[in-house]
Amino acid sequence: MSEPRLSFKEMCAKFDVTPRTLRYYEYIELLTPEKEGRSRFYGSKELARMTLILRGRRFGFALEDIRQWLQIYENEGNTTQMETWIELADKQLIELTEQRKQLDDTVAELQRLRDLTAQNLK
Repeated sequence: MSEPRLSFKEMCAKFDVTPRTLRYYEYIELLTPEKEGRSRFYGSKELARMTLILRGRRFGFALEDIRQWLQIYENEGNTTQMETWIELADKQLIELTEQRKQLDDTVAELQRLRDLTAQNLK
């Protein structure tokens, strides 16, 4: 039994991405669909990669970092990929924690100025 394949349009719908995004991911070699004439088809490997790409984007990783990380699996296997993932995740956790601190500081300052302004109006 052959594996299920999604068309370009089905892939966009399944992952809620624009055609431009999907074409760009192919251009930068994050995805390599099967091509039949002008049609593109995405098998289970590409669906799994797309899931990982979108998860990585949600976590704030750069597309180049995601591309390199996915390439590690192809070249060096799962163990090396997981070790690299831990390193990348540690770095990103530090970055996100700093961003959260900056955001908390900004919210506190805005709240303070808002309250001061409201108090001055009374």
